[in-house]
This record gives sequence, C-alpha cells and structure tokens, in this order.
Amino acid sequence: MDNTMIKIKENMEKVIIGKSQVIDLVLTAFVAGGHVLLEDVPGTGKTVLAKTLAKSMDCEFKRIQFTPDLLPSDITGVNIFRQNTGEFEFQKGPIFANIILADEINRATPRTQAGLLESMEEGQVSIEGTTYALEQPFFVIATENPLETLGTFPLPEAQLDRFLMKLSVGLPNKEEEIQMMERFMKNSPLEILESVVTKEEIMAVRNKVKDIYVHPLLLGYMADLVKRTREDSQIENGVSPRGTLCLLNAARAYALIQGREYVVPEDIKAVAVGVLAHRIQMRFMTESGQKAINFIRSILEQVSLPTESWNTRI
Repeated sequence: MDNTMIKIKENMEKVIIGKSQVIDLVLTAFVAGGHVLLEDVPGTGKTVLAKTLAKSMDCEFKRIQFTPDLLPSDITGVNIFRQNTGEFEFQKGPIFANIILADEINRATPRTQAGLLESMEEGQVSIEGTTYALEQPFFVIATENPLETLGTFPLPEAQLDRFLMKLSVGLPNKEEEIQMMERFMKNSPLEILESVVTKEEIMAVRNKVKDIYVHPLLLGYMADLVKRTREDSQIENGVSPRGTLCLLNAARAYALIQGREYVVPEDIKAVAVGVLAHRIQMRFMTESGQKAINFIRSILEQVSLPTESWNTRI
C-alpha cells in the first residue's frame, strides 16, 4: 500500500475495528477526488468513520446536520450587510472545509440537497453572482438511514450520481464487538487521535492517480460491465458514461493505494459494486438497493475477463 495511505489507514484502525475493506474504499474515493454516501442503520459507526478520517489528516472538518428546515444558505453561506462599512460581507458556511460530514442527508428537502451539487461537482460555491473556490482537498461523506422513511426525502438520481461510491459500514462480528468494547472501556480513542499526514502529502497522492496505467483489455472489460447494465431486462436505466469514468478513476485510485502503478482485475472488482450499484434503476423498486448490488455482483461473475500481463504498456 502507498506509504501515505498506510499511515492514514493504520491511524484509522486505532478507532475503527474490522472494517479494513470499507476504509480502503473510502480512501479510494478520497484519493480519486470523489465523494461517498454511507447508507446503514444507526449506530454502525458512519459518523465515527468520517471523524476518524478527518482527524488522521491535517484537514479542516465540519459536520452539517441535515434537517427539513435546513436552507441552502445554511450550507454555502450568506452575504451580511455591515452597517459600519456600508457594504455586504460574505459569511462562509460550513461547506468551506476540507472534509464535510453531511449527516442524514435525506432528511433535508430536495432544494437543500441540491445546494451541495455545485460544490461536490465543481469544487466551488456561487453566491449572488460571485464564485468562491473551495480549498482542496475537498471531500463529502454523506450518511443516510435506509430504515426510516417518515420525514425523509429520497435522494434523486442526479444527486446520487454525484457520489463516486455508495457504501455500507455493516455490523461487526462477535470478536470485533468484543474488541470494540475493550477499546472503548475507558476512553474513546477518537478523542486522542492525531493527524499523521499533511494536506500537501494528500494532494501529492491525488496527483499520482492520473499516472496509473490501465491496460486496453481492462478498459474493454469495464466497458463490457457497463454495457451489461444497459441491456438487461431487469434494469430500467443503466450506468451512464459518467459512471464509466467513475469506475475507471476508482479502479486507478484503488490500485494506487494498494501500492501499484497499474490496474489489475481485482481492483475493478473491488470498487465495482460501490461505484455502479447506486447508478442503476431496477424496473421493480421493492428492495431495489439490494437487488442492484446483487445484479452488479452477478455480472462480475458472468462477464469474461481476459488474461494478460497487466503492467505491460502497449
């Protein structure tokens, strides 16, 4: 694994127990310059995961609690008139940080959810004709509870598409639960966690992603996976070209944090469910989320994979 990523992962595992693959995928999205949606039942550690990532890096962290009365300006900021100067002054909102935890994002109205769109996609905020650039790195981790529907507003497809990955933390097994109780017996390890890398180190890793080599046969393999989502009778709408590029970027970022300069098939398979499942619409909406996950898993088994020396450049 990349040395910078090793430092972050080891630091996060001082708090997070038994979720090595989830941590890898969150770091993949971060390095790829994307954003993550965590969907899981309450109490599984979604918020702790976000805070642990933020504290592991020398980055500014802000948490936004999404509620039905939250306004877009509560996120982005607002112009305030100063009587002493006779001028308007821009008061920055919590979106002006490096790592944003958008907690329970589906509790806010669609108008407020849309307030995140420009910042997530463009890395900037526009207020009354003036554009303000967001400092890099900029990373949004949004959470939502799949069980509660009362007082919630499901994310529209356009909003879901802005997330590079949709992941689930999952519940611990018995051994992991015992470790968790022992670790949190006296004090929370999150309280004493310190940063182990700087912003400059993070940006240096991000800049390496574009140099990761992808063999042409693997490009074809990814295109075949996407094509299957557009042709199957179970699917109303398949993966868009944006989703194809997201799969490519995620595979390259995953290869990088694993310490390689080229992509192998296992990288694609590792990120495919998180990148693709939330981008397809099943014809029958009942339990569509799990059905979409199962569908992506099935095509990963069905689509043939060529054999090649993947680090050989053509």
